[in-house]
Amino acid sequence: MSVSEVVLDPAVKAPLVVRPELAGTKPSLIGLTREQMADALKGRGVPEKQVRMRVSQLWHWLYIRGVSDFDAMTNVAKDMRQMLQEHFTIARPEVVEEQVSNDGTRKWLLRFPPRGAGRPVEVETVYIPEEGRGTLCISSQVGCSLTCSFCHTGTQRLVRNLTAEEILAQLLLARDRLGDFPDRDVPQGAMIPSSDRKITNIVMMGMGEPLYNFEAVKTALLIASDGDGLSLSKRRITLSTSGVVPEIYRTGEEIGVMLAISLHAVRDELRDMLVPINKKYPLKELIEACRAYPGLSNARRITFEYVMLKDVNDSLEDAKELVKLLKGVPAKINLIPFNPWPGTNYQCSDWATIEKFADFINQAGYASPIRTPRGRDILAACGQLKSESERMRKTERLAFEAMMIAGHGEDD
Repeated sequence: MSVSEVVLDPAVKAPLVVRPELAGTKPSLIGLTREQMADALKGRGVPEKQVRMRVSQLWHWLYIRGVSDFDAMTNVAKDMRQMLQEHFTIARPEVVEEQVSNDGTRKWLLRFPPRGAGRPVEVETVYIPEEGRGTLCISSQVGCSLTCSFCHTGTQRLVRNLTAEEILAQLLLARDRLGDFPDRDVPQGAMIPSSDRKITNIVMMGMGEPLYNFEAVKTALLIASDGDGLSLSKRRITLSTSGVVPEIYRTGEEIGVMLAISLHAVRDELRDMLVPINKKYPLKELIEACRAYPGLSNARRITFEYVMLKDVNDSLEDAKELVKLLKGVPAKINLIPFNPWPGTNYQCSDWATIEKFADFINQAGYASPIRTPRGRDILAACGQLKSESERMRKTERLAFEAMMIAGHGEDD
């Protein structure tokens, strides 16, 4: 079955043919900084006087042209391509499964090869098209260590961090599938935004806590925003954290992307239960780090995620405390209707309660959109991103739960 065929039904699970021979143990050039790539080439005998030019060539082919085969690099000498083929890889991860929702949401189950003595691991990447933008939700870890009580991912153990290559590979693979590189065709019938690019925004909101994998996330996002390559504006890249305070400061200083905070409570005793990292970095420290975030302004607001849990955090008093907590912080507050998952004790707030909460926040001067669930028919909505294949085959497939990702980042 071709990719173009899978969009014809409302929700289709399409196993795609993969190329196992590409998933070897050779080191990848994807995810290396220019300096690291230069060192890798010098280590394979490329003359010093050629290194800078070769790095520039490779960077262009990897991140502007989007090639995944050295033989496609037509302006690179044949002997150079042969050397690269023997010692390095630029292959994409295996696509185990692709699903397409009737609202255009796409979900890919990707398999990465073992690292060291480990096993192959799988993560899911989600694409949401909207009018004028297309947002890709990317994972940073396999599993998660935070055990947030309302989050399905909290039930899955942390296996390992993803590498910078694996983080970037999710973006490259999605751009492949969407025809978002030069001279690539868009899949027949695909819902795409009315913009020059199919992927205009990315959010680090998939499986894992990005700031517990800081160095790899930093490298990947700096490459994604590099003006001579993938060239995504930093205002269109959003990193979501549960509140790793020291690395929030570093994110602002060393990466400079937009920031989102998984807040979900306005009192320490409740947030300690919902988001246990709060015990280490309580609300006062978290909000101080937000106030100090570089470049913060009405044009560069912090997004605060707030999942609406019935009779837990959805009272008018909670809304008042939220306004008080964020006073003076340029912010947008995303209200997320909770999507129950098997085994949870939480329920979604009544719609009238959510609207009353939102009205109060809006009247206080904060934008507070209520997110519309997306991708329900492929289990891609908030709290429901657990692979069907895991339940069907009862294997140890790893999946992730993502917040509904629409609306993050700027439209500059």
